[in-house]
Amino acid sequence: MSAVIAPLPQQQPQQIPIAQTLARFAADFSFDAIPQTVRERAKYLMLDALGIAYASTRFDFAQRSFAALAELGSIDGAGNSAVFGFSARLPLRDAVLLNGILVHGLDYDDTHVPGVIHATSSSFPLALGLAAQLGRSGRDLLAAYVLGVEISARLGSVAKGGFHQVGFHPTGLVGAFGCVLAAGHLYGMNAAQMTMAQGIALSVASGSLEFLEDGAWTKRMHPGWAGVAAITASALARHGFIGPQGAYEGRFGLFPSHLGSHAAACDYSLATRGLGSEWEINQIAVKPFPACHFTHGCADAAIALRKRGVKAADIQHVRAKVAQEVVKTVCEPIANKRRPANEYDAKFSIPFIVASSLIHGKFGLAELEEAALRDPLTLALADKVDYEADPASGFPQYYSGEVIVKLKDGRELAHREQVNRGAADRPISNDDIAAKFMDNAMQAVSRARAEELRDALLRIEDIERGAELATALAGR
Repeated sequence: MSAVIAPLPQQQPQQIPIAQTLARFAADFSFDAIPQTVRERAKYLMLDALGIAYASTRFDFAQRSFAALAELGSIDGAGNSAVFGFSARLPLRDAVLLNGILVHGLDYDDTHVPGVIHATSSSFPLALGLAAQLGRSGRDLLAAYVLGVEISARLGSVAKGGFHQVGFHPTGLVGAFGCVLAAGHLYGMNAAQMTMAQGIALSVASGSLEFLEDGAWTKRMHPGWAGVAAITASALARHGFIGPQGAYEGRFGLFPSHLGSHAAACDYSLATRGLGSEWEINQIAVKPFPACHFTHGCADAAIALRKRGVKAADIQHVRAKVAQEVVKTVCEPIANKRRPANEYDAKFSIPFIVASSLIHGKFGLAELEEAALRDPLTLALADKVDYEADPASGFPQYYSGEVIVKLKDGRELAHREQVNRGAADRPISNDDIAAKFMDNAMQAVSRARAEELRDALLRIEDIERGAELATALAGR
């Protein structure tokens, strides 16, 4: 049987290939081009990621990931790259992979809302590891991080949420391209080399959503793998390895090959519009809950109803309204979502999160412990939670959610969150991020050590060598 080739999008792409435009931008990019407000926010986004990474070290997935990569390191030869929360050093690519796992492992890291991508969890480990390896300054590290976020976010936005509809996780898939340009910037590559590197990345970028079926751990490795792919692609390009020019809009480029019929909805102009003047970091939402961002509107709505006096014992039925585009991720299959297999599975479950939030009036790491996952009251209420597509959703600009509770006495109560907490129009402040960092980091280290970590990262612009910062942020 011959393969079925999806038609090209109706919209005509730009004359100059996107990869060339992005490569020129990255080659000319500098710390001084970044507005002070963007630099400041970038530091706090990295701080948020660091705190989550330290909290992750308490979990089984982190220890098993470290054991596997330490084994590889012993085979490949001792490395000198630092790892968050671990005293051992690993080879560069292994350290980038593990740091990405630690940042993304609790699904508590930030999200670029229009691109539906966790850009910090790939760009920060890549920039930190490579800046340290190359002897670049803290200013260079910060610039590379901002560049990686900007490119990943823009490319994610082009797809308008389409990757999730066809089973790809854009954090790993698109993140590789942001990382490859961040890496090229740190290496000092020219625009031609960076164009080649993007083409090479097309063959190594990846990220499947199959983990949604059974709570598998694979999503956790996607951001770090994007960094690994970027380092590999950049090295090949620097040594003259030839990649395709049409990495994005070509006949079998990223969007036509991965999106199928959804490629027709792509807006290619979003990849390059406003480069250097409109900053995507301003569209990044910091998470108030350790769960998939698609669930946050409903979680806050359920908590609001609990504060209004709604009790689980009085509930007959619950309806949760979510964007049609996120149903596959957080609502289906409904039987699985009502009985999450593990804490990671629960992070992507509207029925479980809504039920838990209605019962506890909050949703944090404690609500994902094993006892909480098996709590009979929560599971009984989850059985009463159904979902429906929300025609008024603000997706993808906002992760809207509404919860409607029908009580046994016949009354219906509803609460709607049109703009999710943490979104650009409802941001979480830098002070709030610093408090979140302390809460997370102190799950693994003392308050004094957490303050050291915080202060080291927030003075990044004064650090002459990235290795100094990497060492300061590593475990002891």
